[in-house]
Amino acid sequence: MIHGVSAPDLLGETELPDGRTLGWAQWGPPEGTPVLFFSGAAMGRGLGFGADALGRLGARLIAVDRPGLGASAPLPGRTLESWATDVAHLAGRLELPEYGIVAFSQGTPFALACAEAGLPTAVAVVSGQDDLTHPAFADLLEPGLADLLRAVAADPEGFEREFAREADAAMMWRLAVGTSSEVDLAVYTDPDFAAVYRASLEEGFRQGPAGYVRDLVLAFGRWPFDPSLITVPVDLWYGGHDASSVHSPDHGAELARRIPASRRHLLPEAGGSLLWTHAEEILTSLLDAVRR
Repeated sequence: MIHGVSAPDLLGETELPDGRTLGWAQWGPPEGTPVLFFSGAAMGRGLGFGADALGRLGARLIAVDRPGLGASAPLPGRTLESWATDVAHLAGRLELPEYGIVAFSQGTPFALACAEAGLPTAVAVVSGQDDLTHPAFADLLEPGLADLLRAVAADPEGFEREFAREADAAMMWRLAVGTSSEVDLAVYTDPDFAAVYRASLEEGFRQGPAGYVRDLVLAFGRWPFDPSLITVPVDLWYGGHDASSVHSPDHGAELARRIPASRRHLLPEAGGSLLWTHAEEILTSLLDAVRR
């Protein structure tokens, strides 16, 4: 096992009221405290984290594919609000008691939409993307990223069509390693971890690029909820060596100011890969909040 990554203990698909299915993968004791995992950009359900700690912590990790990615049926025109509805139905069908959510990178707005809807008991955002359209970041964004945001705002549907022509698993891998610090490259390019990571990207694109590109438009557009209305505890985890321009220009400082019940953890020695290098610390804090 490398960086707490192992094959899932269980794979499942759950039917929603409209007949669609959501695919998920599970690790850890079935009777453990449930933790839903919303992965990063284009990642399929097969890449979890903290597998070596779940038994000790009494946690049941459930990675959920968003619609159109991996094993989850597509939902044309889906929104962050519709995702929260899907998660509510999934939790009901799986008969989950109180649960937490861990979001990595681009999974952040999907987790915070659920938090604003009052679904989880607590949330952990790890190397999370902020609402990059927020005025606080106007002068902090790299020019290429600012251009992408303007393109999404001007014509979301056109952006989806154009970006889908070049988006695939190989592109996402190049993006991940091409924007990583040395700290993160040591994790991502480890041969065993890289094999699982790249398989997760292939899994995410198995239905084609539409699911990922829709995620991108939702994450890069203005978020349709107010983070200041979130009342559940939110831990914001960032690594000082995170070099990604799309996570957070200020390592979550502005996001922490906008979420009243948030705690920001900036780990100077870590990178954007801290989900895998500091999994037990992240899970312990989340589980404490859920069980309180």
